[in-house]
Amino acid sequence: MIPKEESIDNAFAKFNTIITSLKALDEGFSSKNYVRKFIRALHPKWRAKVTTIKESKNLTTLSLDELIGNLKVYEEVIKKDSETIKSKREKSRSIALKARKESSDDDSSTFDSEDEEYARAIRDFKKFFKRRG
Repeated sequence: MIPKEESIDNAFAKFNTIITSLKALDEGFSSKNYVRKFIRALHPKWRAKVTTIKESKNLTTLSLDELIGNLKVYEEVIKKDSETIKSKREKSRSIALKARKESSDDDSSTFDSEDEEYARAIRDFKKFFKRRG
């Protein structure tokens, strides 16, 4: 099976090497078998495109070069789509800021902060005695 990350060009080069070796051993296949075997070796991510090709074209008359051409075009479309999605994600990243409540009255803010400090001190005091048992 062809790995998911491998390009069609690399996969075809490997497939072509195997075909050449088989021809050297006089283990020839018909060109119909080349197309079918290459389709079977593709990763499942290509299943949608392969199904489309099977439905729209006759596999017995489809050449291996035509199949590779169709798959290369589809590969480029997938790359461009993923780049577009990636750039949109990067553009849409937002920054979350913490809101801080500010009062226009300085006296009330000092009382609030003193109350918060007092509450924090009591919590720390209780935690200290819980730890000591």
